[in-house]
Amino acid sequence: MTPEQMTQQMDPALAQGLGLGILIGYLVAYIFFAFCLAKIAEKLGQPFGKSFIMAIIPIANIILLLQLAGKPLWWLILFLIPIVNIIIIVLVWMAIAEKRGKPGWWGILMLIPVVNLIILLMLAFGSGGATPATA
Repeated sequence: MTPEQMTQQMDPALAQGLGLGILIGYLVAYIFFAFCLAKIAEKLGQPFGKSFIMAIIPIANIILLLQLAGKPLWWLILFLIPIVNIIIIVLVWMAIAEKRGKPGWWGILMLIPVVNLIILLMLAFGSGGATPATA
């Protein structure tokens, strides 16, 4: 086998289509997460429109999560520290789950890739008590 045969290149049109498909998939997933986060906020007493706008904006969605969990705003700094941010996100999702009337350990499940989608859907669209968030 010659080196030319070993280094086959992808057709440029195929590469562009693949890249565009990945971008569209990412955008759909991002908007889906923002929608679910806004639905959780709505169930916790915040208006959907404002919550959806905050959920779409990158840093504002962390602020929204902190508001929903009832955590202080300075925790935003903790999200920027590697390893610490994993602990903080678990604590935030645990507080949100408890406010939605679900078990707090669901916050730990938010670290598991496919399970986190199921938990997000259950928090956003499931029934259960809701303790209004304090802003």
